[in-house]
Amino acid sequence: MQAPRFWFTPPDELHIAARLLSPIGQLYAYATARRTAQHATVTAQAPVICVGNLNAGGTGKTPTVIALVQLLLALGKRPHVITKGYGGDVQGPLEVNPRYHSADQTGDEPLLLAAFATTWVAKDRIKALKAAEKAGADVIIMDDGFQDPTIRKDLSLVIVDAERGFGNAKCIPAGPLREPVGAGLARADAILSIGPQKAQHAFKKQWGGALDLPHFDAELKPLSMGMDWSTGRYLAFAGIGHPEKFFATLRGLGAQLVHCEALGDHQSLSSTLLGRLQAQAQAQQAQLVTTEKDAARLPDDFQGDVITLPVRLEVQDTDQFTTMVKKAISADIL
Repeated sequence: MQAPRFWFTPPDELHIAARLLSPIGQLYAYATARRTAQHATVTAQAPVICVGNLNAGGTGKTPTVIALVQLLLALGKRPHVITKGYGGDVQGPLEVNPRYHSADQTGDEPLLLAAFATTWVAKDRIKALKAAEKAGADVIIMDDGFQDPTIRKDLSLVIVDAERGFGNAKCIPAGPLREPVGAGLARADAILSIGPQKAQHAFKKQWGGALDLPHFDAELKPLSMGMDWSTGRYLAFAGIGHPEKFFATLRGLGAQLVHCEALGDHQSLSSTLLGRLQAQAQAQQAQLVTTEKDAARLPDDFQGDVITLPVRLEVQDTDQFTTMVKKAISADIL
């Protein structure tokens, strides 16, 4: 399910639907404020880095977690990731193994994250934390959980899509926010906006006055796969927060897209759906292509028919970002 378009109209051009739903959004904000005002009940033995957001839906948390894992590994640390595993059916805590587990069990993002670091799925984050500590983690990365007050955080990063920003600045269901911008950023240690330079400039112009905390620009860049995308025809499909960004990335590489299938975030990839896409691709002499996250949900019998385009997060001010992370995990490492 895609977010309503009126969520992303500018605050000064508020859509009538947002106006009508604003009282419910205020109740949602009130409930979130009561929850986040609670004191942490658990202090981990290892430093905890939370990668969260104010917006509902995809903002780039997963590539940010991957970037943090790679940074921490380079610093000689043993990071583990804990997550609730959206879309999975296990209660956990479960250590994710892509060789044995499916997206139906763990959710798609944990399968992807497990390729980079030990990843624990549990509906109760505290249980996942305890399992990670017992297994030897010396840094815990929380995938989501910014509005969860139960675990004390050493570093809280708020991730935002630079192009969409904070939408109309209203809370669900009037807008895209889990909590008001000011309230959320007051608890954050830094904000990381993801998008190309043009989007970054627009984001700062609209929201810069609210950003009284360290702010890092970042962009998702496709990994070089040693192939010339401009020589082929492709049918692209994506079930991520903003599928159009994936399609734009492919076009930027010169790919000729015969069709783009935008799916709901975490949407199940049924044999019926994939069979239709496969038949459509064959009829147009095109190759199926999708994202890494979607590839984690592919049934085994479709794995060999779909190629993926991996992307990685590049933070503009790498040195300053690294220094911030070092300070959060240990004063002795500097």
